[in-house]
Amino acid sequence: MAELQNFIDLAQALANAARPEIMSRFRTGIAVDAKSDASPVTEADRATERVMRTIINDTYPDHGILGEEYGSENTDAEFVWVLDPIDGTNSFVTGKPLFGTLIALCQNGAPIVGVIDAPGMDERWLGAKGQRSTLNGKTIKTRTCPALDKSWLYATTPDMFEGANEAAFKRLSTAAWRTVYGGDCYAYGLLAAGHVDLVCEASLGTYDFAALAPVIEGAGGMLTDWDGAPVTLQSDGRVLAAGDKITHSAALKKLQS
Repeated sequence: MAELQNFIDLAQALANAARPEIMSRFRTGIAVDAKSDASPVTEADRATERVMRTIINDTYPDHGILGEEYGSENTDAEFVWVLDPIDGTNSFVTGKPLFGTLIALCQNGAPIVGVIDAPGMDERWLGAKGQRSTLNGKTIKTRTCPALDKSWLYATTPDMFEGANEAAFKRLSTAAWRTVYGGDCYAYGLLAAGHVDLVCEASLGTYDFAALAPVIEGAGGMLTDWDGAPVTLQSDGRVLAAGDKITHSAALKKLQS
């Protein structure tokens, strides 16, 4: 795609614009509000998304936008940007730097560009269709895992699994060697860079996972829904990421058994 580099450049520009909005408010005792679903939100979330939306609208007025804080516009367009200004607001408001800005561009519903920007750690993962993923400009690669019982599994919190999802995750967690909680989007960056074997989550919004797929796939890994299908704008919010196909297949069997 001739325009792909332009899209990558815009994704980088969005991340660059987001950083000062976030970091100028980090560890400042910022006020925290509760959204309708009781999740926390701050002016850092809102201001960051406003800035990114303005840049997108000015650059590509015909593109759609789906954002966590300000909803959707023109999402029937061929190209739709998906924005999570601060993934890990719990970490942000409690002073822990493992939060990130997630930026994705989807074409006909499928993610083709993804950015995981962790401003508190000065780290940025970039992935794009057909290209090798990078961390701070250097190419990265996922690692292989010899067996499921040797795997390191991440999830943000056990509270995101309920009912049948809880039972499925328990099967996977029991089969893994170690399960670690916390990290939000940062865990997926660790997987892409070869430090983690699996990330399994549920109850995610589209803005939580769309940016992750190009990053992980461009590093040699896999990210699908729990049915094993590639994630799209229509996915149900249950995702499984793995560093290699064999580990992904073994983990998927545990979720589905």
